[in-house]
Order: sequence, then C-alpha cells, then structure tokens
Amino acid sequence: MAFWADLWHDFCTFVDAMGFVPTEPGRVNVLASEANWAWPRALQDIFRPRGVNLLMARDADEFVNIIGHERIYATIIDVERPGGLVTVKIIRISFPLMPCILLARAAGETLLDEALSLDVFSVIDKPVDMDVLRQQLNRLFVKKYNSDIFNR
Repeated sequence: MAFWADLWHDFCTFVDAMGFVPTEPGRVNVLASEANWAWPRALQDIFRPRGVNLLMARDADEFVNIIGHERIYATIIDVERPGGLVTVKIIRISFPLMPCILLARAAGETLLDEALSLDVFSVIDKPVDMDVLRQQLNRLFVKKYNSDIFNR
C-alpha cells in the first residue's frame, strides 16, 4: 500500500511541477477548515459554479490524512480553529509545497511573520470578504497551476 501512496505522491508532485489543473468539473479539490456557521455554504457558492470540490477537515490530523489520500490543490485554514497555525506547520512536514491560505481575525505582525516563515500564500482578514478570497484563490491557481479557474 505504501508503494502506491508514494507513487501517487510522486505523480502529483510531477503534475504540480508541470502546472496542470484538470479542466473537467469535479476534479479540483480544495480543503478548508470545518466550521459550524455559514462558511461551508459560502465556499460552495464560489466553488460549485467552477466544478471545484470542497472538502472540510476538523484538525491537523484530518488535514494531513485527507491530503495524503486525495489530490488537494490548496488549503484554507482558519487560525482561530483548534490547532490553527500548528496545522500549517504539520502540513509542511509531509507536504512542504501545499499552497495554504490563512484566515485570521487579527492578523498582527507576529502572525504575519510566522505565516511568511511557513510560506503561506496569503492571509485574509475575518470576517472573510468572499470576493477577496476568490481573488486570492485566482492568484494562487494562476501562479501555481497556470489556471484561471477562479477568475470571474
């Protein structure tokens, strides 16, 4: 089983290096912090028209487990959820190139310095302006995958 997991990881690394994002609906997965409020529905409003799948994770272990078993193109992590910033650190151990966007209510200098040191793509203030999130996802996908899937 480990052989296939390693082979899959190597293939995904190759695909990342080629900057390829599948164009078929339902093939692009984004993993986000789980929430008990309107957050998942708001994300679905951005993702569904583009054929992007939203997966949710409760904690760092679940993030790593999902990333290890599914092809994830980006993560969106709420630093105020349990283990917030630690989740990024743990993801970086096994998946150092995984693009991460952070959400934070008060993104002070300390958090921004730490996000920079962890190579976080972007930090977005809460409450989240969904248009700002869509713009950041567009920047991320254009830069990393040469895809404008999140363009208007």
